[in-house]
Amino acid sequence: MATTFAPRIFSGIQPSGGITLGNYLGALKRFVEKQDEGIETIYCMVDMHAITVWQDPETLRHQTREGAAAFIAAGIDPARSILFNQSQVAAHAQLAWIFNCVARMGWMSRMTQWKDKTAGKNAEAASLGLFAYPALMAADIMAYHATMVPVGEDQKQHLELTRDIAIKFNNDYGVEYFPVVEPLIEGVATRVMSLRDGTKKMSKSDPSDQSRINLTDDADTIAGKIRKAKTDAAPLPDTAGALRDRPEARNLVSIYAALAGHTVDQVIADFAGAQFGSFKPALADLAVAKLSPITTEMNRLMKDPAEIDRILGHGADRAEAISRPIVDRVYDITGMIRSRRG
Repeated sequence: MATTFAPRIFSGIQPSGGITLGNYLGALKRFVEKQDEGIETIYCMVDMHAITVWQDPETLRHQTREGAAAFIAAGIDPARSILFNQSQVAAHAQLAWIFNCVARMGWMSRMTQWKDKTAGKNAEAASLGLFAYPALMAADIMAYHATMVPVGEDQKQHLELTRDIAIKFNNDYGVEYFPVVEPLIEGVATRVMSLRDGTKKMSKSDPSDQSRINLTDDADTIAGKIRKAKTDAAPLPDTAGALRDRPEARNLVSIYAALAGHTVDQVIADFAGAQFGSFKPALADLAVAKLSPITTEMNRLMKDPAEIDRILGHGADRAEAISRPIVDRVYDITGMIRSRRG
């Protein structure tokens, strides 16, 4: 009889600073919605992933707290969801080593992100951690027997590797111990594009701050960036399909739809024939209304880092309570001797 696993969602975000509108619409907003669906939700600041490239220690601590503040300000309730930073729970590193021994070098070398990050560079100078990153991601998920992971399109390949690792572990040891996790890719704006180039993803690494809306931007800055966002001269069409070859227009309409909780078709129905001179102010008002309370709460939380640390520590204790017996059982399955000390 097949093993049945309780529904559980896990997702992590790397604390690399500069949480953007893309992070909010593509991840945080959906995380809050999942929290409200009655499924156990576990959210993690993956600071161990961050050090696959060198990080200034004080900056990493600040950005980890900022990421946690963004989660809480966006609506994640630490009493209903588990919120913590990865390095506080030993199971992630312990299970990652097991998975390093299950995964194959060929699997890792085919990862698109590995190829992208080493393209045109000396791959031999990259850290082993960067190469093995997907095994740690698999450990993040499997340490909690998570069954679902909300991911963007750019993380689908890593999630497929997680599935491969789970299947191979189960087959190697003749067990049905790890679930084969399912991706959750949904929402009208899961991939938010640059305000300066509708063909590129909104990114905190873009040299132009005008290309993105940061959750730390004030109301005037948000409105100004939307007002200056690249568009075309044509009015909004009367069908969503007509936006296919208009990337900047499609991006702004998708952002409006996601912020309003509407479909793109609904937005088009409301604004068909409108010029961007009237659509942009409406989008700016909506963005300010939705994002300003998040910015205000983030600022309040960041003034009390000890409180953020307390929340993360409590979340880590709850995460440890779930992951510890899972990793202990993995050690038993793989033949590790665990003396019951103390």
